Amino acid sequence: MEKTSQKKEYFLAGIFKENPILVSLLGLCPIIPATTSIMNALTMSVAVLFVLFFSNIIISAIRKIVPNEIRIPIYIVIIASLVTCIDLLLQAYTPSLSESLGVFIPLITVNCIILGRAEAFASKHSVVDSMLDALGVSIGFAFACLIIAFFRELIGTGGFTLSNPFDSSQTVSWLPLKDYAWSAMTGGIGGFMTFGFVLGVYNTINILINSKKEKKIEAQKALASSKGAN
Repeated sequence: MEKTSQKKEYFLAGIFKENPILVSLLGLCPIIPATTSIMNALTMSVAVLFVLFFSNIIISAIRKIVPNEIRIPIYIVIIASLVTCIDLLLQAYTPSLSESLGVFIPLITVNCIILGRAEAFASKHSVVDSMLDALGVSIGFAFACLIIAFFRELIGTGGFTLSNPFDSSQTVSWLPLKDYAWSAMTGGIGGFMTFGFVLGVYNTINILINSKKEKKIEAQKALASSKGAN
């Protein structure tokens, strides 16, 4: 039961308590260009999931045979190889999305989230635990990206445009607020503004939740002490 609880914690930590974007503030480089639309955010999220998931598995599997002195270069080679694979796949099957994200797919190689999880977690835990960690962190990354992309695309274009990733000519657009669109939101300034807003809301919610937990604990302590006095 304790092991199951621990594995659940490994998975959930990356989504909420240790969200790589909204809590740890890691890997912010691709956030601005990758969240101009929901399609871009989804593509970046899938790429990060692929690289993080398989790099965690490989690094965890070889952790006992990798010399400590050269572990970082080995991790980077593994990550770079996986990034090359996903980059070539995107270029081959989804050229429009690959072109839209440009250099930010190859830059996943030096993303702090990937290397950070390799060094801090995968190199010290089992393959199964590393898989759960990778899934949780990837979902947390996607969660943050999609929320930011939702607001940026809605305000910046007045709606949403979804396309077939394998055929960019097949698109579906819903633009009810097109006449009120603020195009600056799809640029750099809009990215930083939206990120700051989402980060502020997320932190406020966390503060309120923690405050309620503390009050509940204090109430339980007070109740226990009053019973003890009686």
